[in-house]
Amino acid sequence: MTSRTVRYVIRLARLDDFAVLPGIELAAGRLFAEAGLDDVADNPPVSTEFIESFARAGAAHVAVDNDDIPVGFALSAPLDTQGHLYELSVHPDHGRRGLGKRLVDAACGVAYARGAHAMTLATFRDLAWNGPFYERLGFRELQFHEWTPALHVLHAREIDLELPVDRRCFMRKELR
Repeated sequence: MTSRTVRYVIRLARLDDFAVLPGIELAAGRLFAEAGLDDVADNPPVSTEFIESFARAGAAHVAVDNDDIPVGFALSAPLDTQGHLYELSVHPDHGRRGLGKRLVDAACGVAYARGAHAMTLATFRDLAWNGPFYERLGFRELQFHEWTPALHVLHAREIDLELPVDRRCFMRKELR
């Protein structure tokens, strides 16, 4: 049997993609368990209604394989006056191929086209596929005094979810 080269495409998610995305999130979440964050890995995946809300109000992008099957996704929407990346997940079977970067770039492009001058996100500062990954994409960690009102609300929500907030940070990238 011959293997074929996968040519991934980034596109906006369609309704028929929504049911596949929680499975991608669960698979990607296994990486958190391997990093000792079992509670994070055990969080339930996003609902299809949650995904649909991003498709309506923000942007839901998917990375698809040759068969047009989603293997990764990014959910972004306005927050304060900027864009905010709420979720980025790539199935580990398709990781380390630049899909995360391409999905982030697509989300940033939509935010910029809609008038945002920056993209923010919340992440783990110490996990290689989180903080250091986003730094390589041009994001920088925000200091506490730089947080916007909405970031303070998100931080409170992370506390409610019992995330290890001492390992978390907000990051920002200027868009051009």
